[in-house]
Amino acid sequence: MKADRLTDPRHTRLRERLDAIRARSAKSTSWRTSTQYLSRLVNRDGFVPVKARLTREDLAFLAGARDEVIALAELGARILDLHRPQEAGGITSDPDSPIRRCRACMWRWPCPTFRAMDDTLD
Repeated sequence: MKADRLTDPRHTRLRERLDAIRARSAKSTSWRTSTQYLSRLVNRDGFVPVKARLTREDLAFLAGARDEVIALAELGARILDLHRPQEAGGITSDPDSPIRRCRACMWRWPCPTFRAMDDTLD
């Protein structure tokens, strides 16, 4: 029962979203080998002659995008794990809705870090 009161549904939703991003990225095919081949097709104007116009910067991005998305999703999940609610203790007029604070920064819940993540990923 106490754990249920501390679980914020927004926290659960954000955690599920970050886990889904990480899982989709891990399942995707890496472009690393394809970009090595496509890099040799860059013409004198700096583009690969395919339907999409890819510059050298595009190819460099595609080569590392999968790994970077996985790393960013992991970072987001770790920050989310740090910024979780906890009961603040003290006397409250509503025992069913105790005052909660962030475990990491001790701001009232939801803390600015959690709100920023919630706004960005929503």
